[in-house]
Amino acid sequence: MEKASAIQLRAITKTFGSVVANRDVNLDIRYGEILSLLGENGSGKTTLMNMIAGIYYPDSGQIFVNGEEVAIRSPKDALNLKIGMIHQHFKLVDVFTAAENVALGLDEKGKFDIRTVAQKVREICQKYGFDIDPDQKVYNMTVSQKQTLEIIKVLYRGADILILDEPTAVLTLVEAGKLFRVLRNMRADGKAIVIITHKLNEVLDISDRVSILRHGEYIGTVETRDATELSLTEMMVGKKVSLNIDRPRAEKIEKKLSVEHLTVTDRNGIKLLDDVNFEAFGGEILGIAGISGCGQKQLLEAIAGLQLADEGSSIMFFPEDGGEKQLLGKTPRQIREFGVALSFVPEDRLGMGLVGSMGMAENMMLKDYDRGHSFFTERKRPRQLAEQIKAELEVVTPGIQTPVRRLSGGNVQKVLVGREIAAHPTVLMTAYAVRGLDINTSYTIYHLLNEQKMKGVAVIFVGEDLDVLLELSDRILVLCGGKITGIVDGRSATKEQVGMMMTGQNPVLGGNA
Repeated sequence: MEKASAIQLRAITKTFGSVVANRDVNLDIRYGEILSLLGENGSGKTTLMNMIAGIYYPDSGQIFVNGEEVAIRSPKDALNLKIGMIHQHFKLVDVFTAAENVALGLDEKGKFDIRTVAQKVREICQKYGFDIDPDQKVYNMTVSQKQTLEIIKVLYRGADILILDEPTAVLTLVEAGKLFRVLRNMRADGKAIVIITHKLNEVLDISDRVSILRHGEYIGTVETRDATELSLTEMMVGKKVSLNIDRPRAEKIEKKLSVEHLTVTDRNGIKLLDDVNFEAFGGEILGIAGISGCGQKQLLEAIAGLQLADEGSSIMFFPEDGGEKQLLGKTPRQIREFGVALSFVPEDRLGMGLVGSMGMAENMMLKDYDRGHSFFTERKRPRQLAEQIKAELEVVTPGIQTPVRRLSGGNVQKVLVGREIAAHPTVLMTAYAVRGLDINTSYTIYHLLNEQKMKGVAVIFVGEDLDVLLELSDRILVLCGGKITGIVDGRSATKEQVGMMMTGQNPVLGGNA
C-alpha cells in the first residue's frame, strides 16, 4: 500500500544567473518513509530542498503539501506547513542552554516559561530516543548533540516533514548509528524524512526510496531494496563506473618525515597528543584512523606549523639532497622558506583553507602571496590554475571570480584539494579530503592522491571511512585518545582489527612505529 503524499514537486526550476540549479524537477515525498536524495556535487540537491524550506523561491513549477498547492516564501511559511530543515552548519547560540536555543524565535503569548520548554524537550527526547539535557550549554555539547538539538528545534515547532542536509558528515560511525535509530523511530511515528547525502552505504542502510539528480535534472526514483552502490552510482554519473580503489606500489620509498615524542597539551593541561612516534615515506599513503577528536587535527596542524607542541617533541624533515631539517617551532611561512614543499588540506575548508569572499583565482594567489610576489601583477598564473582545476575536477561555479562561499561544500573541497596538489608538494596532508564529495569525485581524489604517491610524495590521509582507509593506504596509523595504539599494513589489516584499535582494544604494532 502506497504511503500518503507529504510533498509533491512538479516541474520545479531554479536558476542563479547563467547557472541552472534545477530544471523541471518532479519529486514525491511520503509520510512514514525515509527518502534519500542523491547526486554529484552541484547537482542541485540542496537548492531543491531549500525551496521546500523557504530559503529560495522557484522560478517556475508547483509545490503541493498534503495535496494542496502552496507558495513557500520564507522558513516561517515552511514551519507553518510543518516543514523543518536541518542544515550542515548549525544555527545555535553557544552560551545558551538547549532549552533556551529551542525557545529562540518562538511566538509565545503572555509570560514565557523556560521550564515548560525544557519539559517538552524532555518529552520529545523520550519519545524518539534523543540524548539531550535541556539545561546543558551548547558550548559543552559534542557535534552529535548539537545536531540532535537542531532536530529537536524543528520537532518542537511541530514539524512532520524533516529535511536533513548531510546529517552524518561530521559524525563518527557510532554517532551515525544513534542518529539512524532516532530517524527510524521518527519514521515509525509517521514523519516524512528526506536525507541529502553522498554516502551510499548509509543510503542503502537507512532509506526506503532513493531519488537521483544529475546536473540539476531529475533522473528517477528507485526502491532501496532494489538498488546497489554500483547501480546508484551509475544513475548519478550517467555511465558505468568502477568502485575499486587502486593501490599501486611505488618503486622508490624514501623517508620524508620522522615524528618523535610529539606531545600537545591544551590550556587545561589535557594531553591532546601523547608521545606520538612514527615515520612517513615518499611513495606511500599513510592513513590516519581514529574516532573524531582523538588527536588527528592536532597531529596534522603540528606538522604544518599551526599547533604548538610540548618541549621534547621533534618533527624532522629529510630533503632529497641529504641532511635533515627540524620543522618544530616554525610557522608555515618559515617552513616554506626552509625549502620544504608541504601542502595541507585542513578539515575546516572555509575557516583555515580558503577565504570564502574570494573567488577561485584569488584563492590560488594565497599560496604565493607571502612569498614576495606582487598581489596585483601576478594574476595570470593563478587564473590559469583556477581554470585548470575547474576543468579537471569539474567544479560547478558560475565563474572563477565567484566567491567560493557560494559554491556547494563539495565544490569548495575540490578547489582546496586541487590548489594544494597543484603546489607540487613533497609532503601532502589531507584531513577528510572527500568529506561531502559525491562518490565519483571521491574516486577522482583517490586517483590524485595515488598519482602524488607515485611521484614520490609522502601522503598523509586522515579519513573517516575505514573501508576507504583499508583500500587506499599502504600503512595505517591508529590513534586513540591522543596515543598511537598501532601502525598496521593497509594490505593485510582488517576492519575489525582497526576498529578495535580505535577504541583502545587489542593494540597491534607493526610497520614503522
